[in-house]
Amino acid sequence: ALKVAEFLENDDRISWVNYPGLKSNKYNSLVDKYLPNGASGVVSFGVKGGREAAVKFLDSLKVAAIVTHVADARTCALHPASSTHRQLTDQQLEECGVSPDLVRFSVGIENVNDIIEDINQALDKAGK
Repeated sequence: ALKVAEFLENDDRISWVNYPGLKSNKYNSLVDKYLPNGASGVVSFGVKGGREAAVKFLDSLKVAAIVTHVADARTCALHPASSTHRQLTDQQLEECGVSPDLVRFSVGIENVNDIIEDINQALDKAGK
């Protein structure tokens, strides 16, 4: 998950990344103390272009499964604005702390290079 988060953090197609294992994360200092075996496998991030780009991103994933939950042995992804929170407007999403561009991505046991390539190709398609 850390390698995926680092890839996303350095990609200009991503607006933000939240993963406590990143040195830039405000909770990183707590990881060594409370999570000595590493942070979780879940990375949250925003796809530049908002809701529409995030939906295109999810629709373009090939390795990651699209699910309404995360934290599985397989890599899976969720876009709350178009699934679990689809009844809310963008303003309502923001008010409850869920941005329209938010993707929750759970890194599974597949090869990390395959996962990153899947993310990369999906981001290419999301930007078109």
